[in-house]
Formats: sequence, C-alpha cells, structure tokens
Amino acid sequence: MHSPLENPVWLALSGRQKFMNAGSETLKFFQQDVSPFAGMQKWDEKDLATLQESLPVNRNFSVMIAREINIPQGFEVVFSCMLYQMICKKPVYTAGASPEIVLLTQEQVPEMLSLTQLTKPGPFFENTITMGKYFGIFEKGKLAAMAGERLKPEGYTEVSAICTHPDFLGKGYATRLTEYVARQIQDEGLTPFLHVKQDNHRAIDVYKRIGFDVAADVYFAVFKRLE
Repeated sequence: MHSPLENPVWLALSGRQKFMNAGSETLKFFQQDVSPFAGMQKWDEKDLATLQESLPVNRNFSVMIAREINIPQGFEVVFSCMLYQMICKKPVYTAGASPEIVLLTQEQVPEMLSLTQLTKPGPFFENTITMGKYFGIFEKGKLAAMAGERLKPEGYTEVSAICTHPDFLGKGYATRLTEYVARQIQDEGLTPFLHVKQDNHRAIDVYKRIGFDVAADVYFAVFKRLE
C-alpha cells in the first residue's frame, strides 16, 4: 500500500506545524510537553547518524512512519507496535445534537490528562492541546469521552486522542466524537486521517463505518537516546 502520508510527522513539522518545530531543519521534533514525535525526511543511514549526534538525551521520542526502519545502536526502544493509517475521503455524516459536544480548553487539561492516562489512546501531554482543537462529551459533570486534532500535514488533519472513560462505554460517544472531528476537518476543505493499533479490531470497524479506509501499515516506536 502507498499512502501520501507515509511520513506524517516530517510532513507536519515541515508544513502547517513548522512553527512548532523545536529541533533543526534535518531533525524536527515537538516541545517535550506537546508531543514525543520526531521526524526526519528519509530515516536513512545519513538521517540516523544525525539522530545519534543531535537527539537530546533523557527524553522519550516517537517515530511513526509507513516504512521499515531500524533504530540504531545507542538507543533503547521502549515500545513498538504496528498501526494502520486510515484516511477518510468519503463525506462524513454526523448524528443529531445529542449528546452535546463541547470545545475543550486549557481549563479542562487536567481532566483530559486523567482520561488519557487511564485509557491510553496515545501520547497526550500538558500542552498537546496546542496542536489543534479538542472536543469532549460530559456526563454527570465528568469528561466521559474526547477526541481532537494532532498532526497537520498539508491538505490533511489527523484525528487523535479518541477515548472514552470506562464508566461510559457502550454509548457511542467515541463514534460520535470521531464523526464530529472528521466532519469539522472536511468542512475546512481538508482530509481526515488517523492511526490505530492493528489488533484494535473494534475501533477499526467503527472507523470503517464512518468512512475511513486503511491506507498503510505504519511502524510506531518509542525510543530514547542512551547517554
């Protein structure tokens, strides 16, 4: 499979989110309190040499790319898995006005952090909210579910942090939020995409029903440079 988003982190930090690049022109990454993602153009031997020379120590970084790479010696791979990259090119139709979906703000970050730490939809830090718009559904005064925007390559926006508190599962909140965020992205003239673990069959089925199709196999790893 060939995807136009084979190297989404590099594309985002070279384009619409270049103002968020805390690295260099050859090794791009986000601030530590925003996102762990690091991007390089090719991830070839030359790029990996740059990684060994320039990547800050004592911090976990993540790679997400639709090709096979080998993290070189001198780094510890903390975690790795295969993801599906799914792209939605079909119009997304949203449900009615219930339940109410609200735009989340800095005030809700503690609740967002608690929810993502509990459900582990992917990395979410204190200032991840600055990457895009995040939306939530509240029930009984509690953040029951959320979803938002993360990577923003030219022409695309990633739907991310899709999660539901265990106390509120089975109500379709994650589906409703995914539809809502995807529709907002489409209304801006952009194409939604997302990443999901390949063994998360339940979520994959939901995303397919919304209109997402698998575009690529993606390698995801968390790694850190050893001193």
